[in-house]
Amino acid sequence: MPVLTEGDLDIVGQIGVASNLTLVCEIAAPEPDGAPLRVVYKPVRGERPLWDFPDGTLAGREVASYLISEHLGWGVIPETVLRDGPLGPGMVQRWVTSVDNRTDARQRLDLVDLCTPGTVPEGFCEVLRALDEQGNEVSLIHADDPRLQRMAVLDLLLNNADRKGGHALEGVDGQVYGVDHGICLHTEPKLRTVLWGWAGRPVHESLIPDITTFAANLPGAVADSLAIHITDAEITALTERAKALLDHPVMPIPNSSRPIPWPAF
Repeated sequence: MPVLTEGDLDIVGQIGVASNLTLVCEIAAPEPDGAPLRVVYKPVRGERPLWDFPDGTLAGREVASYLISEHLGWGVIPETVLRDGPLGPGMVQRWVTSVDNRTDARQRLDLVDLCTPGTVPEGFCEVLRALDEQGNEVSLIHADDPRLQRMAVLDLLLNNADRKGGHALEGVDGQVYGVDHGICLHTEPKLRTVLWGWAGRPVHESLIPDITTFAANLPGAVADSLAIHITDAEITALTERAKALLDHPVMPIPNSSRPIPWPAF
């Protein structure tokens, strides 16, 4: 998408709840009568330092995560590039227009949502039970949806340390997209996700051929495309995760003291 990499970024807003500086921008369409392209722009200079990830690397990890999704052929992550912008180099990603379930007369649940314990609807998985801010018991649930399970498998490969509920979006185009992959691809186990509902269940058989092809191309052309954004050690760890998943194609069971990111949404 040349307009994503070449068009001038016009800042139109800021996402205030984001941990790092996250700006909403528009890029003018090449044709005079075309609609502008809305994007998310995260400048490197706006990244908050983290104790376990090197400074200034989050934007590159977002791009590397997108490339991995593309090499798998899954299209889970919207188009993402590393380019210059008004505040310097940063990650630029196509904006996803998501379904607003709360305007539906049926008040459909989101892909990741909360419900009263014991009332988990059909087609959803219960992840855990906890107390909300008012002290009421709630169940954290997510859709038992193959589009979402594909995202969960991608998170295993990416070693995603921050899959919050709001990072899984159901687009108006019918696709399910994942966003916010700045703290992925660490060499050490870091998986933190709200998508634990498939724990202990087999990875869907339709995903295995894609993972097999992906693993076969690492190292190789895939590694070459990632080397700009992550280290050789991180590429090696990615390769090992892919091979381990093929050796035992089962969704993992939480085995750390912090298996879910906080806040969960």
